[in-house]
Amino acid sequence: MFEPAERLKNVKVSASAAMTRKVRELRAQGVKIVGLSSGEPDFKSPPNAIEAAHQAALAGDTKYPPQDGQLALKKAVQKKFKRDNNLDYALDEIMISNGSKQIMFGATMASVNPGDEVIIPAPGWISYADQVKLCGGIPVSVSCPENNQFRLRAADLDAAITPSTKWVVLNFPNNPTGAVCTREEMKELADVLMQHPHVLVMADEIYEHLVYDGVKMHSIAEVEPKLKDRTLTVNGASKAYAMTGWRVGYAGGPKAMIAAMMNMQGQATAGVSTIGQAAVLAALEGPQDLIQSHRDDYENRRNLVVGWLREAKGITCHKPEGAFYVFPNIAGCIGKTTPGGKKLETDTDFVTALLEERHVATVQGTAYGMSPYFRISYATDIESLREGCKRIQEFCADLR
Repeated sequence: MFEPAERLKNVKVSASAAMTRKVRELRAQGVKIVGLSSGEPDFKSPPNAIEAAHQAALAGDTKYPPQDGQLALKKAVQKKFKRDNNLDYALDEIMISNGSKQIMFGATMASVNPGDEVIIPAPGWISYADQVKLCGGIPVSVSCPENNQFRLRAADLDAAITPSTKWVVLNFPNNPTGAVCTREEMKELADVLMQHPHVLVMADEIYEHLVYDGVKMHSIAEVEPKLKDRTLTVNGASKAYAMTGWRVGYAGGPKAMIAAMMNMQGQATAGVSTIGQAAVLAALEGPQDLIQSHRDDYENRRNLVVGWLREAKGITCHKPEGAFYVFPNIAGCIGKTTPGGKKLETDTDFVTALLEERHVATVQGTAYGMSPYFRISYATDIESLREGCKRIQEFCADLR
């Protein structure tokens, strides 16, 4: 009889993935769900990327790829880091992986020993903590409260660092809050890290291009170049280029770190789909105007969603500076009862009842480490957003 390994005991299926699966099941049963739970752009992949993949397949580029990535793509990533982040990486300091998620998993597996601590700002992406647990490490949550625009405070980071700290994860623009640190705030975090030379930095910059209102995103290794030799800069094509299904991520970091991660990747999956690499190469080297077009669309959607949610009884909603999520506070709904008789004790109760009674899929804030909130993705069409927010308003108005 099969029994899961001990390492899986404290690792749960991602709440967002679980919600997405639930939505698919309900839709298969004919239920009309408004899906606002998935962090996936609704735009099509760039036409030049699709054509490049097609031509690569026709040309016979379908053999095993180099484990660290095809040379042409690594050179394109090298140019991207210089162009967008003012970071210079040698080719042996760059790797290509099966999405940015595998990069972070590989880095964690290649470096974290049992008992090592990894500092994770909260709210934060669900998988950070679970990846640490799989390695026998200890995730250390540091609160980024709404009264600080969900940003990490330097003093809080400093207080969390111990001799056992192996990594600090920085994800700004942030999932789920959309928070973006200013250059000054990033410099303050860098100053703290400079006082703790044993701490590595995992900079998850997957949402770097999705910033609004003239806000700028800043790479910590560029803000403080002295941190570059212990920083892993993580990125990929999924969010900016709407290429989630191609599964191509990339990273720049110290040569020894990249070599260890490649050893780990070689044991797990080896190289990345040649067709996907050809597509991402075209995306990185082709016209970049679609990024601005997508950003403009997202900014408009954000403005609409924040406005609609602020009209909902019992909800307050911070306007995020980046990514494509809003993270509303539902303290005014907790303790109330739905028309279906469900008492809302937690934000998990809230999103469950919202799905069951109003057929709107969202994700509870508890999954990201902060309550009572819930996450809405506005990476979908305006009509779905309009209908979903209308149902949320009605749901909240009917609470007693």
